[in-house]
Amino acid sequence: MKVSSSLKTKRMIMFWAKLFVVLLQTGCYAWLWYNYYKDLMPVQYWNRGNWAIVALYAVFIMVFSRAFGALKVGYLKTWDIMYSQLLTIFCVNGVTYFQLLLIHGDWKLMEQSKPMVLLCLIDFVIVLIWALSMRWIYAIIYPPHEMLLIYGDISPDTIIRKLESRKDKYHVKEKVALSAGMDSILDKMLLYDAVLIGDIPVHDRNVFVKYCFEKNIRCYGIPKITDIMIRNSESIDLFDSPLLLFRNNGLTYRQMFIKRAMDIVISLLGIIIASPIMLLIALCIKLYDGGPVFYRQKRQTKDAREFDILKFRSMIVDSERHGARLAKQDDDRITPVGKVIRRLHFDELPQLFNILMGDMAFVGPRPERKEITEEYSKELPEFPFRLKVKAGLTGYAQVYGQYNTLPYDKLKMDLTYITNYSVWLDIKLIILTVKILFQKEKSEGVDNSQKTALK
Repeated sequence: MKVSSSLKTKRMIMFWAKLFVVLLQTGCYAWLWYNYYKDLMPVQYWNRGNWAIVALYAVFIMVFSRAFGALKVGYLKTWDIMYSQLLTIFCVNGVTYFQLLLIHGDWKLMEQSKPMVLLCLIDFVIVLIWALSMRWIYAIIYPPHEMLLIYGDISPDTIIRKLESRKDKYHVKEKVALSAGMDSILDKMLLYDAVLIGDIPVHDRNVFVKYCFEKNIRCYGIPKITDIMIRNSESIDLFDSPLLLFRNNGLTYRQMFIKRAMDIVISLLGIIIASPIMLLIALCIKLYDGGPVFYRQKRQTKDAREFDILKFRSMIVDSERHGARLAKQDDDRITPVGKVIRRLHFDELPQLFNILMGDMAFVGPRPERKEITEEYSKELPEFPFRLKVKAGLTGYAQVYGQYNTLPYDKLKMDLTYITNYSVWLDIKLIILTVKILFQKEKSEGVDNSQKTALK
């Protein structure tokens, strides 16, 4: 009971801290509305109308904060929290200002933008102080978990390196091989407050999971491909024996129709908005070496159908004369213009035309070459599973993974997207794509010794 009570107290602290920053930002907007914008409106609202305007602002904060992860103190690094908060402030106040323009009915209100700009600055100061303070509080109430890592035939070094990048949350104090024996491992588990179960046989993993459940030990697990499929199955309760339904057929017709309609609208808007940027990029590429502006390559989409993907050329002409390979770190084939547009992912803007033509979706698995898919499939027979939906400009693996993420991990992320699909998930991934544009690690190439992401 003592542990449970302590945990409840910690969660309560975090809940009220998050609510506090939302209410503080909402309060700042309420002051601005009542003391400035309210009197500029052609129709004066009654009290409930004013309350609704202010409450809607709070809803915007919560929606965008959830989408960008702006309130995930402890889960994200301090810099990521600040970046997420900055995007949230920009989106919330941008949408709110557009809302005020619609309510006013006269675009002359755009001349009264200084108070909204001031609100952005005040909000940023608030969230800066809040994020730094909460990071300090979180470190006190949630110290890093002392973990026992159980591994099998696969080396645990990769997962340990990843965990070490977040020493504020995880600390692998000891690792033990499955070959040490079941009894020995169970005894060790009692000495730790958290256990990480690596990629081990299902039978052994089940024993450890049940033991953690029995002893109230925090348990982390690396999911297998079948786990991802099972996790999002449909529960059937027609009998006294629970059944799980796996449809395994990708998206439904209704989902495909809505997704295609969104793709057409978004790609058209994207082409119109990005056309000045695309013209500038095309000019820079042409002026640099006189070579072709675009780069075409055969890629695979739904049901392994091949299409010509369109990208801005970021490498020297004839860059694959020695054979196809992924971009490597500090790749000397990448031109100076290419380094900039690859860093910002602007080399992929022409794929908006692929989306409009129906070869790709805005959100989906990364389109791979047939040769690379076949090579990955030799080690991962399940790799073609990701071809149940159209390839995407952005996607779950593109947002949460990196360019050089292992194919096995990319496959699991793509399957997570396919089995979890919803319109809201697409919208969330589109919003999060804005967040990753300036994250360098998202575009880092593979090691110099690699031709693909396989290691």
